[in-house]
Amino acid sequence: MSTFSGLNTASSALRAQQRAIDVTGQNVANVNTDGYSRQRVELQSIGANAVPAIYSVSTGIGEGVSADQVTRIRDAFLESRAQVEHATSARLTVQSDTLSQVEDAFREPGETGIQSELTEMWSGWDDVANAPDNLASRSQLLERAETLAAGIRTTSAALTTQWDNTKESLGALVSDVNATATSIANLNKAIKTATQAGLPTNELSDQRDVLVLSLSDKIGATSTVGDFGTVNVSVGGASLVTGSSALKLGVTGGTSAAAAGTTPVAIVTVPGNTSLRVDGTAAGQLDALNATIPDYLGKLNDFATSLATQVNTAHRAGSDLAGQGGADLFGSAEGGELTAANISVKITRPEELAASRTTTTSPGTTTGTGTLDGSNADALSQLGSKIGPDGTRGLDSTYREMITALGVQASVATRNVGIQAVITSQVDTSRESVSGVSLDEEMTSMLAYQHGYSAAARMVTTIDEMLDQLINRTGRVGL
Repeated sequence: MSTFSGLNTASSALRAQQRAIDVTGQNVANVNTDGYSRQRVELQSIGANAVPAIYSVSTGIGEGVSADQVTRIRDAFLESRAQVEHATSARLTVQSDTLSQVEDAFREPGETGIQSELTEMWSGWDDVANAPDNLASRSQLLERAETLAAGIRTTSAALTTQWDNTKESLGALVSDVNATATSIANLNKAIKTATQAGLPTNELSDQRDVLVLSLSDKIGATSTVGDFGTVNVSVGGASLVTGSSALKLGVTGGTSAAAAGTTPVAIVTVPGNTSLRVDGTAAGQLDALNATIPDYLGKLNDFATSLATQVNTAHRAGSDLAGQGGADLFGSAEGGELTAANISVKITRPEELAASRTTTTSPGTTTGTGTLDGSNADALSQLGSKIGPDGTRGLDSTYREMITALGVQASVATRNVGIQAVITSQVDTSRESVSGVSLDEEMTSMLAYQHGYSAAARMVTTIDEMLDQLINRTGRVGL
């Protein structure tokens, strides 16, 4: 082996240790960079030529060290697990937030809630029963009935607005998903080109993986490794990104909470109009649009209809101060089908409240038992708690059952979010322990590479002294 070959070995060692120190510095510089994966130089021994020439034998022991490859430290299993857990966490969070907003719409418990307004109206009927000739009590009852109707309309409007906002948010999310998928496809193209040219792609891969995890949060995307460093992204079994091409998504379905019952809102491919089975934030929003909000709007409509039917039926059984039969107290503001959105008080004059009981005197004729009789008002005051002959519960019990079910559902959703947050945090911690930058570890590596560099430099000095002895002192005697 030539003496000069030692300089080549020492030179490769200097370059390798310098490159390792540079990579360590890159890790330290990005210790707080979101999505950055720590990098590691793969040092590999360069072997000697096994067959230097014909009919000769090589006695070489190697030609130094190579540090050309810089590896990005990632755990594929933990990355896949993180995508799934992040999607689940995002879906549960949206479900919990949706139920929380529904609770806010009902304003229970509280003085402005429907339950409180119901109690005030029943109390108003009781006051009229005690003093049926008191116009002040009758006027106060009408105001309380109008307050109740307004409270029901307000709750219905709040739920409808929540549905509209959720639909708008879903549309914005799908647009963001399309832009993100396009960015991933462009990064795939750049990574493939760089890989084929032998150029570094670690930073590009980090940017792409951050976008993939973002898609997992938004729509439940998962990724698989492709050729030349690319990844393929899929949603519900359908390919969203394949190499450098990305699929577009759109939103179809009903444009209102009522229409969502017959035409559910869905995320579909464009073109193709194929419905996707999504997860993440999108799944939570679809559940809110197609199930949660329409369900509670339907229950509120049923309650408003039941309230109007029972009160109107009982009110028509009595007579007012003029001895006339009672009219409907509640009705539709537009005159059509009564719903929670249009329920209103149809009687405007306190004298028209049918507080007296109507009796039948002969077939086809009815009379009031007396204009100062409050028995019908007393019967109306008990509608909230009265059990029907067929076993149906009172209006108060029906409403409380709905609110209790909402509270339980919201509580379970909140607890599920807390449990999932712990799981997701544990997975993220495991990912960070593998791909995150530890300053203590990097400082240790830097010291090791520094000592390696110093040793290689010392080797150069030693070889230089050997060459000096060989070239300048060989053959000189007596010196």
